[in-house]
Order: sequence, then structure tokens, then C-alpha cells
Amino acid sequence: MSTGTYAPKPGAAPVGRMIAAQTALETRMLLRNGEQLLLTVIIPSLLLVLFSTVDIITVPVPATGGADEAVDFLAPGILALAVLSTAFTGQAIATGFERRYGVLKRLGASPLPRWALMTSKTLAVLVTEVLQIVLLTAIALGLGWSPQGATFTGVLSVLLLLVLGTAAFSGLGLLMAGTLKAEATLAAANLVFLLLLVGGGVVVPLEKFPDAARQVLELLPISALSDGLRAVLQNGAAMPWGDALTLAVWAVLGLGAAAKFFRWE
Repeated sequence: MSTGTYAPKPGAAPVGRMIAAQTALETRMLLRNGEQLLLTVIIPSLLLVLFSTVDIITVPVPATGGADEAVDFLAPGILALAVLSTAFTGQAIATGFERRYGVLKRLGASPLPRWALMTSKTLAVLVTEVLQIVLLTAIALGLGWSPQGATFTGVLSVLLLLVLGTAAFSGLGLLMAGTLKAEATLAAANLVFLLLLVGGGVVVPLEKFPDAARQVLELLPISALSDGLRAVLQNGAAMPWGDALTLAVWAVLGLGAAAKFFRWE
């Protein structure tokens, strides 16, 4: 029998096409999951509306002066929370249960390379984050948000911070999902989400914490991301390289540890 008998010719699709198909599947799975929608869309939106319209917290006056509108302080922090909820919490929980049910093991035996699977998961996270950012930005603008740094350099700074934050949280989420049991990942990821929501400078200014605690909290990736976004979007500052460096260090450590210790079964 000649090799030309079969049409189309059997074999794996090009890697680029496999990544695109897997990315589309991962994105649909993220958006169809009720718990994921709660974490990625509903909670950040509710927090933004609640704390912007109800006088619960006292926000610091921006460095540029002007009114200390709550939404101007909260919007950058909520954007950071959206990245945390998708890249870390949501991805950790979903990947942990995929590992438990043998989904990753089966995908690992498919023509899709394992690095391509991780790439697809990361791209799905980025697509989801774009939808989150568009929605949260629209809500914040409707609440009276007046973002600063609306320049080409400012936009590049925000994008770089978001990418670094995504890499940092993705690495930590995959590390947790690849080393703990699914139930432990579910509990730990939600607990970390709540702790970072309170202590990461998202809705509560770090200035409210004692000096010793604040010095530790400032080293967290969520603090670096929220402070960096706030520096650009609230204060109109240039690229906050200190926060970017903190995120880059977390990204290298998290992704490196995930690559080394991730167990597929």
C-alpha cells in the first residue's frame, strides 16, 4: 500500500495550529466555569463598585495632587487583582483538578508538546485578562475614574507590568497545581487570594499597616503590581522599575520552580 492512500496525510498538525486550538479550548473552559467567572469577573467588579461608591476606606492623596477619589486609587489595584485571580487562583485550581483527573497525563501523551500545552494555558490566561481589563476599565470610567499616564510610554509601562505580573502569578499557580493535591490547591489558592486581597495594597493602602509589616508586604508580587499600576495610572509617573524588577524576580523564581517540580500525574 502506497503512502499516498490516505487523504489527508496522517500525522500531527503544525505546532502553531495545535497551540491555537488548545488556547481556544482553554479559554472556553475558563469562561464556562462558574467558579472561574466568580473569581475573575464578579468579585473584582463588585469590589470596584462597592469601595468606590461607599465611604469605607480613606485613600491617600495622589502625588500629583487633586481630589483623592476612591476610584482613582482602587482601579489600578482591582486590575492587579484581576491578574491575580486569573493567572494564579483560577489557573492553579483548574490545572490542579486536570492533573488529578488524568487530563494532563493524556494530553502529555498526545502530539501536543508539553511546553506547547503550558504556552496554550498562558495564552488563554492573557485572553481572559484582556476581557477582564476591558470590562473593569469600562466600569471604572463609568464611576468617574480619571487615569493618568495616557501616553505611549505610559501604555507600554502598564502593558509591561501586566505581562510581568501574569508571568509571576502563572509560575506560582502552576507550581502549586503541580505539587499539591487538587483539594489542597483549591483551599490554598482561595486562601492566598483572600490574604493578598487584604494585604496586597489592592483595596487597603499599605500605609495603613505597621512599618515592619509594610516592608514585608511591599515585596509581594501583588503589591508590586498594584503599586506599579497605581504609580502610572494614578500619579502619571514613568516606568516604576523597582516594581517591575520585583515582578521579574518573582516570575523567574515561580516559573523556574514550576518547571522543575511540576508533576504531571
